[in-house]
Amino acid sequence: MDVTVATTFDAPRPLVAAVAGDPDQAMRWYANIRSVRWQGPSELVEGARIDFVARFLGRQLAYTYVVVELVPQERMVMRTDDGPFPMETTYCWWDEEPGDGGRPRTGMSVRNAGRPSAMTTLASGAVTLGMKRAMRRDLERLRLVLREEQDAQATG
Repeated sequence: MDVTVATTFDAPRPLVAAVAGDPDQAMRWYANIRSVRWQGPSELVEGARIDFVARFLGRQLAYTYVVVELVPQERMVMRTDDGPFPMETTYCWWDEEPGDGGRPRTGMSVRNAGRPSAMTTLASGAVTLGMKRAMRRDLERLRLVLREEQDAQATG
């Protein structure tokens, strides 16, 4: 399974990367994430370990991600160290052409690649479609969170 979704946000890259790349923010925009817990200091650095509990296709999944690559505001790669199956998630951010009035715009992609267990391999087409649909919905939720953040900055 290898699923990538991408979109463009009407927000500056530092804000998009700060919200989307912060595991502590995950429950705000990932519909399926139920809990996030750092193993050790809650510092986003290569080698950081983060426990997630998620609900996907009617199942609860508990897994530990390790940050294996981090280029601030450009790319973050996390790989499961413990969980139901090997998975790697990659976030990328880039500048897009400015929007109306010169407002900054940011492109973002999320890629989930992994090898589902034998049980989910039988339904891998459905799993892939479900994952792509969920990832698109999550990016739309992220769009709302980014608007909230921008509104708070404008009034604060």
